[in-house]
Amino acid sequence: MRKETLGSMEGDEPWTLMCGLVAMDHTNFCYRVCSACERTLPDALTTNSTPSPCNFCNFNASKPPSKRLFRLLVSIASDTKVFVVICFDRAARVLFGCSADEFFDFAKFHPFAGKFCPCHYFWTESKLFNESLQILPAATAGKILEGEMFRMTLSKPKNGNAQHLRVVSVVPLRSGFRPAIETLRELYGVKRGGS
Repeated sequence: MRKETLGSMEGDEPWTLMCGLVAMDHTNFCYRVCSACERTLPDALTTNSTPSPCNFCNFNASKPPSKRLFRLLVSIASDTKVFVVICFDRAARVLFGCSADEFFDFAKFHPFAGKFCPCHYFWTESKLFNESLQILPAATAGKILEGEMFRMTLSKPKNGNAQHLRVVSVVPLRSGFRPAIETLRELYGVKRGGS
């Protein structure tokens, strides 16, 4: 893998860049897949409390019928350009510090977190400042991650219909980086391992 600048995105090889996270689209941050074969399940199942099993594989009744995986649209900025990339589950777990199911359950078990977030965290000269905002937990996670610097490896999408570059790997550059779920747990007074 070679280290390149954004100006040389023409090849098919992944490339690495230093960037800052500008914003995160929190409106549709995860999707459901079959827990056995990981095929995407229809969107109609996300509102159903007991989704039906996958029609494509021999569903194993000992496993849950489905699970959530992250799919985040993230705006990043390099030294020359701002653009949107997509983070799938493996890369998004670095940012969130948990699985999409864990994050979803955290939000579900903390209803007040979806109605009012008492703090908007941002870093300035290593000090934490607060700002009242009325936002959802995923939006709060986006606000927590705004401004963080990362080394990201990007690749062109494998699917010809895809619109965004894909994040292959994410490495935080700040030594004190904390994934979003850690800050949210602290914010809402939840101990590790608890909901």
